[in-house]
Amino acid sequence: MRKTLLRLLAATAVAATAIPFASVAAQPSTVKWGRCPEDVAGPVLQCATVEVPLDYRNPDGQHIEIMISKLESKNPAKRRGVLMTNAGGPGIAALGFGAVLAASGLPPQLLDSYDVISFDPRGVGHSTPVTCNFTPEQQKRGIIPAYAHTAADVEREAVFARTVAEQCANSPTAWMLPHTTTANTARDMDRIRAALGQEKVSYLAPSYGTYLGAVYTTMFPERTDRVVLDSSLPAAGYDVTFMRGFGRGTQDRFPDFAAFAAAHPEYGLGTTSEQVRAKYFDLAARLEAEPVQGIGATAFRDTMLQLLYDDSSLPLLAEFMQALDTDQPLPPIPAIAGLENAMSARLAVICDDRSWPETVQEYQRNAEVDRVRYPLLGGATANIGPCAFWPTEPIEPPVQIGDQGPSNVLIVQYQRDPGTPLVGAEDMRRAFGGRATMIVVDQGGHVVIPFSRNKCAIDTTTAFLTTGQRPAQDLACAAEPSK
Repeated sequence: MRKTLLRLLAATAVAATAIPFASVAAQPSTVKWGRCPEDVAGPVLQCATVEVPLDYRNPDGQHIEIMISKLESKNPAKRRGVLMTNAGGPGIAALGFGAVLAASGLPPQLLDSYDVISFDPRGVGHSTPVTCNFTPEQQKRGIIPAYAHTAADVEREAVFARTVAEQCANSPTAWMLPHTTTANTARDMDRIRAALGQEKVSYLAPSYGTYLGAVYTTMFPERTDRVVLDSSLPAAGYDVTFMRGFGRGTQDRFPDFAAFAAAHPEYGLGTTSEQVRAKYFDLAARLEAEPVQGIGATAFRDTMLQLLYDDSSLPLLAEFMQALDTDQPLPPIPAIAGLENAMSARLAVICDDRSWPETVQEYQRNAEVDRVRYPLLGGATANIGPCAFWPTEPIEPPVQIGDQGPSNVLIVQYQRDPGTPLVGAEDMRRAFGGRATMIVVDQGGHVVIPFSRNKCAIDTTTAFLTTGQRPAQDLACAAEPSK
């Protein structure tokens, strides 16, 4: 009964297997470039809007808007094509991502070789957006469920998860839910490619953007030139197994932070890695009993995960824990712009891409396993979420990543990644087979290109995107200091 509210939206056309996967033929560019919205960073960017079908099973039906941006090649004489990007998430607005990449120090020869095309995916930002009407209190919790210490904790979290799912089902944009998927975003990308008048596009994206790129090059192998997947999801995408993977990723990465904090006793978190780890568990327990400065245990764990993403954020994580421990003013933590929309779009994508377990009992079993296996975060990331109560079923089978297509994929991955653990990238590598080569960097963090400045990874990726030269076999890059 709980899935009948919007089920009809998912059954308004022919069977899912009949959704056309054919690409759109390239024509002369029809894009009309102009000024970008004021909130998009980077005065060098131009923006435009491309209309795409809401439902690709009915391409002549209702359309929605996708806003795109362009960072033009700095040397048109050396330009070889278009490099499409995605900022991850899902749910992250990415119109300004081209400017971010340029400002972060991408090699000049790479910026010379491409017009960088970014876009807000369907459901996000300046494209036709979705909402689940998240309240400010709900937004404070972040994307990680409450930690389940017992089976009863899972039952309590199920109440919250059901409430959020019902908010999504009753929101003004509920009509978009069945169609806000990775496969449809990939189809949108092909519409963008055609609107730009390009026969093929290259691609560079981190995190969830790796799964989007993998889906695109699987659906449209003849339309992809060179593909770089940075910090990769597994081939199945963002499903319940991937969600549980945050527990494993945190377990892999936290020792890097513990060693940093132990080496800086001024933070008062301990002088050994073991003491720092114990302080983390102590803080989490205290915050579960009583929030400090509006920060409860769930927000604490979510913030910890985000600050493990980059070595440059480790001092901020130490300051954050120190402030909570001593009840001093909290340091400013960077916030995601448009958080309500980002959280809503994330749920729309991950819940509509794949079916999730629907029984409380299965999440109770998962949490029981993961809080022992990955005690830092496993009891939270294995807990129940809104996808268990989602009002619509997926409108088509998941795209199966495979080895059919040109050998034009490069996967770049940190050894100790809290957000997309190495095991997931290895799974994606196996799924692509001979299509892919993989670089593993012996460092911790999330997103290698370009923020780590690891010369081995940067040079290898740049050579591939600019010349097509790719390692003949999988490559290991030694650790280098972050800059």
